[in-house]
Amino acid sequence: MPDAPAPVTSPGTSRSTSATIAPNILRYLTRVAGESGVDLQPLLTRVGLDPTVMGSAALRVSYRQGSDVIRQAVERTGDEHLGLRVGAAQHLTAWGLIGLAMMAADTLQDAIEAGVRYQNLSGAMTVWSARWEDVGYVLRADLPDPALDPTVAVFLIEEAYSSVVTLTRLSVGSAFAPQAVEFAFPAPRDTRPFDELFRCPLRFDAAGNRMVIPTRWARAAMPGRDPITYDSVLDVLEKEMASRRDQQDLLEVLEISIAQSLPAVPSFLEQARRHASSERTLRRRLAECGTTYEAIVDGVRREQVEQLLRRPELTLRDITRQAGFADVSALRRAVRRWHGVTPLELRTGLLKREAPPGRRDT
Repeated sequence: MPDAPAPVTSPGTSRSTSATIAPNILRYLTRVAGESGVDLQPLLTRVGLDPTVMGSAALRVSYRQGSDVIRQAVERTGDEHLGLRVGAAQHLTAWGLIGLAMMAADTLQDAIEAGVRYQNLSGAMTVWSARWEDVGYVLRADLPDPALDPTVAVFLIEEAYSSVVTLTRLSVGSAFAPQAVEFAFPAPRDTRPFDELFRCPLRFDAAGNRMVIPTRWARAAMPGRDPITYDSVLDVLEKEMASRRDQQDLLEVLEISIAQSLPAVPSFLEQARRHASSERTLRRRLAECGTTYEAIVDGVRREQVEQLLRRPELTLRDITRQAGFADVSALRRAVRRWHGVTPLELRTGLLKREAPPGRRDT
């Protein structure tokens, strides 16, 4: 039997603080939580996403920002199936030009492969890949960070596959159902919402996350197929992808530069000189990325503090010094702004979350 073709895939960002994700999930999350009587706007504002910012089409958020909002939204709503609800609330129009390309594709397989190829433009927080396997056409979803908070991980996988099924039914017909869906996380207490949504055999505690799409559906013609529109939109998306790669490269270079310089922080002028740029030009480029140098410094410091808090032998003074804060009070204020808790409370939570299952209650 010949080797299976390589999967269609697209890598995600390599640093959790890079503001490179379109906030589609957060917008739908806010709407769904609001329908349950939970106002997420104070939480969004605390992480720098006030209503004006959230209303901007150019807005990009970091993986860290998105994960924090999701984790606290699940806690505040108490809804263990929140990811399913957020995915089921979506429409292809929320994906902008990518949604248009998918609607104009020739077959469902072509639509899926377009979505996978341009996933970094869609706001995806999972890493998608697709390929033909013995069982059919398989769509896999992986998490960029294996150490992600389990609550956030479950939400993201639920949202990912729920949105795929919902958008596919809107595109090719309500009769669509996967052949099977497998989840890497344990079965929830109530699996009925999964049965009602997916209408196919389900498996939990699987080796990975995958959805098997029957051959007849993968090869089904898209009702809105239009080759001219499809090719035109792909051309625009390719140009946007190239621009996004440049932006992501800039953000990651700055983050690495700051992280390697801590506890000192390079001045903005120094960073401009390193990039053979004027301050005005560098500031404009960051504005195009939807961020500022101050926000990048804040994100890098946050990541550094969280890593240092995982080391119980370090005192708050040690962490203050290594992260480049003026004093312990400044560190406390920053952690309170980021997480709404004290540094010691955050340390307790981080260590408990990462402890082996048998030791979490000790």
